[in-house]
Amino acid sequence: AAMVKETIRVYARVKPLGRRQQAGSYSVDNEEPLPSLEITVPRDLADGFINNKRESYKFKFQKIFDQEAKQDVIFDSIAKPVAECVLAGYNGTIFAYGQTGSGKTFTITGGAERYSDRGIIPRTLSYIFDQLQKDSSKVYTTHVSYLEIYNECGYDLLDPRHEASRMEDLPKVTIMEDSDQNIHLKNLSLQQATNEEEALNLLFLGDTNRMIAETPMNQASSRSHCIFTIHISSKEPGSATIRRSKLHLVDLAGSERVAKTGIGGHLLTEAKYINLSLHYLEQVIIALAEKNRSHIPYRNSMMTSVLRDSLGGNCMTTMIAMLAMDKRNIDESISTCRFAQRVALIKNEAVLNEEIDPRLMIVQLKKEIQDLKDELALVTGKQRTSELSQEELLQLDELIETFLKDNDPDSSLDVGADMRKIKYCFIHMKQIINHPMTSGKKLLSQDMSEEKDSNEELEKLKGLLQQRDNEINILVTMLKKEKKKAQDTLSQLNATSAGYTVLEQSPSMSLEESQSPPRCSSLKEEKVVSSSIPRLPFLSRATGGKMSLGCQEAFEVFKRDHADSITIEDNKQLLKQRFDEAKCLGEKLNEVRNKINHLKGKIIQRQIQRAALAVSNPSEELTFDPVEENLRMQIEEEKKSYKAVYSRFKGLKVEIEHLQLLMEKVKMKLQKDFEVWWSEEAKKLQQEKPQMVASPNTVNPVYPQFIRSSQHLSPISFSDTSRDSPNEDPAVKKNSVTFGSPTLKTRTPPSSSTSIPLTGDSQADADILAFIKARQNILQKKG
Repeated sequence: AAMVKETIRVYARVKPLGRRQQAGSYSVDNEEPLPSLEITVPRDLADGFINNKRESYKFKFQKIFDQEAKQDVIFDSIAKPVAECVLAGYNGTIFAYGQTGSGKTFTITGGAERYSDRGIIPRTLSYIFDQLQKDSSKVYTTHVSYLEIYNECGYDLLDPRHEASRMEDLPKVTIMEDSDQNIHLKNLSLQQATNEEEALNLLFLGDTNRMIAETPMNQASSRSHCIFTIHISSKEPGSATIRRSKLHLVDLAGSERVAKTGIGGHLLTEAKYINLSLHYLEQVIIALAEKNRSHIPYRNSMMTSVLRDSLGGNCMTTMIAMLAMDKRNIDESISTCRFAQRVALIKNEAVLNEEIDPRLMIVQLKKEIQDLKDELALVTGKQRTSELSQEELLQLDELIETFLKDNDPDSSLDVGADMRKIKYCFIHMKQIINHPMTSGKKLLSQDMSEEKDSNEELEKLKGLLQQRDNEINILVTMLKKEKKKAQDTLSQLNATSAGYTVLEQSPSMSLEESQSPPRCSSLKEEKVVSSSIPRLPFLSRATGGKMSLGCQEAFEVFKRDHADSITIEDNKQLLKQRFDEAKCLGEKLNEVRNKINHLKGKIIQRQIQRAALAVSNPSEELTFDPVEENLRMQIEEEKKSYKAVYSRFKGLKVEIEHLQLLMEKVKMKLQKDFEVWWSEEAKKLQQEKPQMVASPNTVNPVYPQFIRSSQHLSPISFSDTSRDSPNEDPAVKKNSVTFGSPTLKTRTPPSSSTSIPLTGDSQADADILAFIKARQNILQKKG
């Protein structure tokens, strides 16, 4: 197999300065053969005047991308060559290294605002699927996986259940090593992606899972390593060789030193782990750069195990050193550059990953056997079957018998040059020697044992059937009990609901529920109590959480003041433009298609006319027809414009999908921020007014006071919110039920002694429906 030996390629990218940052002093010299980056650290005057010389550090890189470098240039220069190798059957890795906030995630995944900010992962997916589509010489399959490593534990971000609200809910990934020292990740799901859209959806699912599972302490997620891997396998039709390659795109944790972050407790453990795994990465790299080291400490951490091939193994590896060049971070940037210089010394040997597919091999071997049989038949003049015929067998039996009876020591048993006959003779003789009596009766005993077997089988099946019957009976009785219970509860509910104050219907119904048959038929389901942090109506796709109206009101206000909602609005506008554009293009496509069909019709008419002419006037030869030629030219023109419009249309489609996913992601983040804020408000309140939950004898209906206490909100009555909130999701409007506001504002004492606390928790849909029906009846009577 072909082998490519080369050192790890190391690039540098300088992050643009923020508004308030002071620029550090550095200069970029992109001259060949090796571009260099020079960083100058001014000596502090406080050191005394003697030692006030400036110190400068010079580092060499494959290429240096300064602050204004755009995402597409980064992709073309850094990621595209690696993606090409992966398509050719080599493994590839691209990893971004640098301190928190130096732009690693931006470079690898991309920004959430603009389509042009897409990072290396989405661009690489786009590029790879484009190339695969063009290449019809091979059959390709692609899968992706997404692994997060946090505090030395691995988590699968593409868990298809994706209901994680904490990191611990995601499936744990562990490392296994086989006898050939290959690393296998147990529990990491490989999801097939047949096109760019599916792959992008998986990437966004992983990012969303990662974002939701973040600790609220550290939204920016600089504390974990993320590895997105694209697995490609290909084979030519009819060949038994498969090529498999994988491309790791790695977003490492922030590389800053613990002392600088100034943190304690839980975060300190994190920082220790982070720095530990980056420290082990460094150790592996130092060991690899030394000439005569035999042992490389890959096993020390999960990440170095996963990236084992990428570092000093069978892989084309590229590192991007991310640098934040403001004054405060100059020292971190220098240590990032130093690390990069060490990485640049490592040599990797990438091998073409080819293997033989055993199933295809079997097919080929069967064909070969058939060819050999045919050849044999040609040589001997006899067609050979794999079995001997009955006659031949009898003949052989006679030969053996005479051979055994013959006492002449020189007599030989000659059956001809046929391996099948020779084998048969040996087996037959063996039987005669081992069982001299039974060799004739052996067939009889075989029949007996077969009958016995089939009887046993029958008994087994009968037993199984009995077992299934029992199970069904048990289930039926359980169901009956449940049904009775449900009916009792319903009748109780109907009896007691007369005394309840306002109840709101759950504003959202999760996707899973809306697809399943209605759940309100009975209370078979145990009561669903959602988590203490309410989820939001327009995003409750994962949890199907319900939210009280008060909480909705709070969310509306929160949303108005939140920076992300501007992004959402911008994206909405952009999406609308794109949709309109796509619609126009679609109409254009139809127009062109109709034109083409019209022209084709004309040509056919023309041909019919000329054929008729030729029949009626046979003496005239059919000559070249300029009219028809003209029509054909027109068709060609139309086809060209069709193609152009179609490719624009396709590009728009990808962009629209991307924008939709970005919006979804920002909405999720908004929801996440709100939940954190909400739960903190609730906590504060619990400390101030622990008597919030009503005791059975209170007269006043409990009203979520913390809505009032939170300084953002004006005390608007519930009934108003569900009518007037401006940016409320239309889906919510349909479901929420409003009652006349007097019931709330005047706070009439309820007729029953119980009252329902309106907290975020809500019970099963069925209870609520029953309550609301009863409530409406009462209101109508009162009315």
